[in-house]
Amino acid sequence: MIGRQKEASELIELYESGQAEFVAIYGRRRVGKTYLVDNVFKDKFAFRHAGLSPLEADETEGAGPLRKQLQAFFSTLVRYGLRNADCPESWIDAFSLLEDLLEEKDDGTRQLVFLDELPWMDTARSGFMTAFEFFWNNWGCHRDNLMLIVCGSASSWMQNRLVNNHGGLYGRLTHEIRLSPFTLGECEELFKSKHIALSRYDIAQSYMIFGGIPYYLAAFRKGLSLAQNIDALLFECASPLRNEFSRLFSSIFDNPERCEAIVRVLNGRSAGYTVKEISERTGIGNGGALSALISSLVASDFVIKYVPFGISRREVHYKLVDPFCLFYLRFVENQDSLNEDFWQQNLVSSSVNAWRGIAFENVCLLHVDQIKRALGISGVITTQSAWSKRADDTEGMQIDLLIERRDNVVNMCEIKFYSDDFAVDGVYYRTLLRRQALLEKHLTRKNVIHNTLITTFGLVYNEYSGIFTSVITLDDLFL
Repeated sequence: MIGRQKEASELIELYESGQAEFVAIYGRRRVGKTYLVDNVFKDKFAFRHAGLSPLEADETEGAGPLRKQLQAFFSTLVRYGLRNADCPESWIDAFSLLEDLLEEKDDGTRQLVFLDELPWMDTARSGFMTAFEFFWNNWGCHRDNLMLIVCGSASSWMQNRLVNNHGGLYGRLTHEIRLSPFTLGECEELFKSKHIALSRYDIAQSYMIFGGIPYYLAAFRKGLSLAQNIDALLFECASPLRNEFSRLFSSIFDNPERCEAIVRVLNGRSAGYTVKEISERTGIGNGGALSALISSLVASDFVIKYVPFGISRREVHYKLVDPFCLFYLRFVENQDSLNEDFWQQNLVSSSVNAWRGIAFENVCLLHVDQIKRALGISGVITTQSAWSKRADDTEGMQIDLLIERRDNVVNMCEIKFYSDDFAVDGVYYRTLLRRQALLEKHLTRKNVIHNTLITTFGLVYNEYSGIFTSVITLDDLFL
């Protein structure tokens, strides 16, 4: 298993603890939550059930969502050995049957119960949470040989109902795991394990499109180039990820249309927007409902929350960082007609080249830990943001990434995605000097600026290259 060694070790330690354990695992759809549990425990499950997706449990298809969830749960109980019982009419009855099954199978060894996609089971007015709390508080937590693992792609539900629960499950979780997308280095490991030959230059471009989502990367086919794989996954007729964008929202969020609307607004500006600006552009009232929707997008790793440099701490901005959403909205959705070779035909187009520069900035933002390690400042507390200044009396400017450090250094990062070593000429040298001078006006006298280049292969050393204090390459981002 790639990239999940820490999480796997934690699960094994909990399995061997000799006491009741209640573990919540959450993260973005397709990030590998179920894969992690299945590969760590394989055939050790005393009971394993996955909730029906909202689409499968739609009440327009005969029985209502609650009835369908209960029927599916009962079917799983029967498969694991439950006998002489009828389909439950409520979740209280359903969990009572689960208790009966586990008690009958109990031989003193560890009993592992895995409830996958738990948020899907909590349909409207179903009484699910009341029954689930009763199951754990009155039965499960008292059985030293029981380990309960619950998973969910609806990260906001998992956080609000379990991790930060203030009701019957307050403080009941014994462990939580937030599963994040792969890093560039982990993506490289995955491709190597599948014998897919891609350079780091191309792996970086795959990250610009698919992010570090294992499910997407595992769909790559051996023997195809990066461009051919992109066309096969997104642009060919009936390509497997062609409709993934809409599925992302319908399967995770209670209000998928509104969440999608927020994502579309955030896609319009790389610096992101405040809550007030999002409200104005979506028409969603600036209140608790909007804040909850944005929080759910942040919890699911689609959006980040940050304060741009030089702005009041109260002016929090939200920025879309999910590579798949950004790419889909820019290239896939806007295709008037299906061109099955779109990416192969546009590899050197001006629009694609411009996109690479912006997308690489996003990749770097998602790999700040690797950048800090390359700079030798992993232990230093930092804040990261971009900075743009509109032209007024002086020229306008934009800095791709600022790393403000507690040790009084500010790394002013220039991010360049090039197919060769990057060369600084006289014009660019003077531009950097002007940017540095403008930035200095917004810093205190105790701060010093380090010009930092983040690029693909390196820097051509000439009479101007000394402007950069540090150079970070793709190899550093793959650490």
